[in-house]
Amino acid sequence: MATTYRICPRSGLQFDTDAEKLMRWNAVAGVLALLLGGIMALGVILTRWPAVHLLPADQFYLALTSHGINMLLFWIIFFEMAVLYFASSTLLHCRLATPKIAWAGFWLMAIGAIMTNVAIFQGESSVMFTSYVPMQAKPHFYLGLILFAVGALIGCFVFLGTLVVAKAEKTYEGSIPLVTFGALTAAIIAIFTIASGAVILIPTFLWSLGYIREIDTIMYRVVWWAMGHSSQQINVSAHVAIWYAGAAIVFGAKPMSEKVSRSAFLLYILFLQLASAHHLLSDPGVGSEWKVVNTSYFMYFAVLASMIHGMTIPGAIEQAQRAKGYNKGLFEWLRKAPWGNPAFSAVFLSLVGFGFLGGISGVMMGTEQLNLLIHNTIYVPGHFHATVVIGTTLAFMGLTYFLVPVLFKREVLFPGFAKLQPYLFGLSMYVVALVMMGAGTLGVSRRHWDMAFAGSGMAYEWPGAAYLMMGLTGIFGVIAIIGGAGWILQVVLSLLFGKKLDDGETRSTPIPLTLPPQTGGHAAHVATPGTMVLALVFLVSFILYYFVNWKYLSSLWGMA
Repeated sequence: MATTYRICPRSGLQFDTDAEKLMRWNAVAGVLALLLGGIMALGVILTRWPAVHLLPADQFYLALTSHGINMLLFWIIFFEMAVLYFASSTLLHCRLATPKIAWAGFWLMAIGAIMTNVAIFQGESSVMFTSYVPMQAKPHFYLGLILFAVGALIGCFVFLGTLVVAKAEKTYEGSIPLVTFGALTAAIIAIFTIASGAVILIPTFLWSLGYIREIDTIMYRVVWWAMGHSSQQINVSAHVAIWYAGAAIVFGAKPMSEKVSRSAFLLYILFLQLASAHHLLSDPGVGSEWKVVNTSYFMYFAVLASMIHGMTIPGAIEQAQRAKGYNKGLFEWLRKAPWGNPAFSAVFLSLVGFGFLGGISGVMMGTEQLNLLIHNTIYVPGHFHATVVIGTTLAFMGLTYFLVPVLFKREVLFPGFAKLQPYLFGLSMYVVALVMMGAGTLGVSRRHWDMAFAGSGMAYEWPGAAYLMMGLTGIFGVIAIIGGAGWILQVVLSLLFGKKLDDGETRSTPIPLTLPPQTGGHAAHVATPGTMVLALVFLVSFILYYFVNWKYLSSLWGMA
């Protein structure tokens, strides 16, 4: 069957029709996983809220397992597959490599996601996201994850194949666009991540069938975290690419320096996965030398990369705004930004929350000594709600407001709610992340069904501040769930009942991309004093929080 291309009349983007269908199906599958994970989140949050304590222990751990798997794996990786196909075939104006194999990958992912969820809801598979041995789930729990991983791996190779097709057929000139380069970074990290998962999940699956007598628990943790944490590093690369895309879509902004931004993505490939070490700092399975090197010298290169992106993206926006005449004072460019456009507000809230909450707390957690303060407390989910939910999910939501009319050819319903939704979801999640980290600093456990251990010999009465913060976690968690549910409902209703938009021109041959977005050097030099002030505020916050935690540690860890 001959490849056809659709030219979107609203954006000018060119879609290979095979890739377009795959983008839609992957995005919809991701939203369905988000819906299920969000329902489970309501059960989790209302149980951890001491005044409500909704679910009994067995149902709580079932809900927690489903929430973690659906949110951290299925929702995000399905959506990332859509991003990979968009960043390759659409941005490079070329056909999708091997669409039949891409569909096979999608169906493996879908079957795997369904199989794992069936195992969870059948019971006896409430092993949570980490699925630590010797806890054992049903065989189809592990088999579902393996099938999902294989399907995602196929999607990554189709993405790489599409880059080869674009180069061979000369559909673009110069370097690939920066957004595509970011997606390439995500794909490379994904291949490492999935390979790590295969190394440990395949023998664990055989163990669940009885073919292997036992799995060494320490070895399992070390290898599993190469997948468990690195899977979130795929997200980081993907949502940073979306930040650049959002700046280009809304402002026509160009990177301050493409070479610097590309170098930062390269640092992600080399060093980002090493952040996995912070989950192992209390384990005896790896030596102190490995822990110190990974959590200091090496990990700081990944931190540097994120700080570069955190400065160049607002800087690019400031340059674009000042070029339009918003030059009064330090922050007129920011005050006059289109805060009512959810494609911008979601991306900016994502960037700020990821940097200030997720980034600073991540460096603190990745310091071997400071990690002892919060290891296995609710501080940890507070941190990754700042990174994965505020950073990744909010950025994906912002991109969706652009893609509904462009990719699905439907008008977004309820534009008033669309303006409000990023603030409702994002700001409430800011509070959730902050109070979780606060409760974790006081020592509230990460996963336990009842923080007070009521009725047991280990019952413990926490200070009032801990109960207050867990109560705030419940209140603002419910508000965030309402914001997320509203987004899902809005997207679904828009796809079903939104005004159908013009399909645009259909062609049998692609239009070559002669001037790719985000390439051709760097933006014209324009001073960015506002961005510099914001960067200094971030740096001061970083230093203060880092040393406050050292002071806190010194008060707990006396030296003889």
